[in-house]
Amino acid sequence: MNNIVRREIADGVHFSAVRDNRFKTMRISATAMLPLSRETVSAYALLSQVMTRSCAEYPDFTALSRKLSSLYGASLEAGVRKMGEVLALTFSVSGIDDRYALSGDSISRELSELLCKIIFEPYLEGNAFCGAEVEQERRQLLELVDSELSDKRSYATSRLIELMCDKETFGVRRYGTKETINAVSSSELFAAWESMLRTARFEIMYIGESDPVFAQQVFADKFTSVDRLVSKLNTVTTVTPESVREFSDEMDVSQAKLLLGYRTSVCAPQQETTAMRLMCAILGGSAHSKFFRNVREKQSLCYYCVSRYYRVKGIMTVESGVEFENIEKTKNACIAELEAIRRGDITDDEINFAKLSIANNFVSICDTVSGIQEWYISQLCDGRMLTPSQASEEFNAVTKEQIVAVANKLSLDTVYMLRGK
Repeated sequence: MNNIVRREIADGVHFSAVRDNRFKTMRISATAMLPLSRETVSAYALLSQVMTRSCAEYPDFTALSRKLSSLYGASLEAGVRKMGEVLALTFSVSGIDDRYALSGDSISRELSELLCKIIFEPYLEGNAFCGAEVEQERRQLLELVDSELSDKRSYATSRLIELMCDKETFGVRRYGTKETINAVSSSELFAAWESMLRTARFEIMYIGESDPVFAQQVFADKFTSVDRLVSKLNTVTTVTPESVREFSDEMDVSQAKLLLGYRTSVCAPQQETTAMRLMCAILGGSAHSKFFRNVREKQSLCYYCVSRYYRVKGIMTVESGVEFENIEKTKNACIAELEAIRRGDITDDEINFAKLSIANNFVSICDTVSGIQEWYISQLCDGRMLTPSQASEEFNAVTKEQIVAVANKLSLDTVYMLRGK
């Protein structure tokens, strides 16, 4: 895959292009990055969904869908996620590459213009978004929050982060709460939209074989007409916790959840994040990990046991599903596996299997245009622009000594248990 070409086209706006001829489709996305805030997170989450329902030229969902169908069945979508203590709103449009269009149509130009209309020219009722559309998307967002509550594994992870980072903005959930979602008005969405255009850092991503010059010019023209005062983006990291805190909730569950939250002292853009990610994979990142082989298979203490590293924030979580009577045993077993790594009790096979697993994941990233987009957006948080193959080479160069060194930087911060009533 070719390298990315990135250039600034307006204040706080970068346009990146990845030319790849393996796909018959192209993808154009615009990601708005804003400071994560408890006061605005629900407004932005709701805004991202409302904006993809219509625009001034296509004022309802039916008209917009008809336009997408005329562009050889193009698709439009939006999503919101946390990247450290940054909230990222991504608007994406996908369609066939220009070389497959009939009569020399420039689908890339039309898709770029349509995405700009969605972002810059929403359908408004005065200084507010359409009330009916807001209410429909509000209901769907509330249902999404309820679905996350129903998935106890996902809920437990969110709860751990919320408790562990209760004094940090990273503890804010990406959609906010049901109460804050219900409190957002149509006029507040309008204010959030204006603020996003003025203050967000934008990353425009173009992936396809066709020349990106049309798309770049369309976005450059739009952004130059906006008075911009770009917000500063920053993620605060806590190196060492003052003490280990324990929390527990009771719910109607048949399987308990045990989670451990660690401060790692290592976060992007530090070079040590590569070694920390590899250490996390050896600990609980695959079927060859210590957690899977020793805690789950040999000792039969849990249904699942995985580790996850949030490299932008510099924390690591250990997540497991256990029987109620095995909570303490599982906790001790997980801590013992980390201690083994700290002592250097790691085999060459464990290191090699982890490297192969990561390399395979990197290869699969390049199999779709959406995967390529997600890869380079995540690279922005690392402060570097490596291709998946370059990143794989970095992982292969990590030594056992580096793995042991980063493992010894971890400090247990929070223990969370979800018990049955």
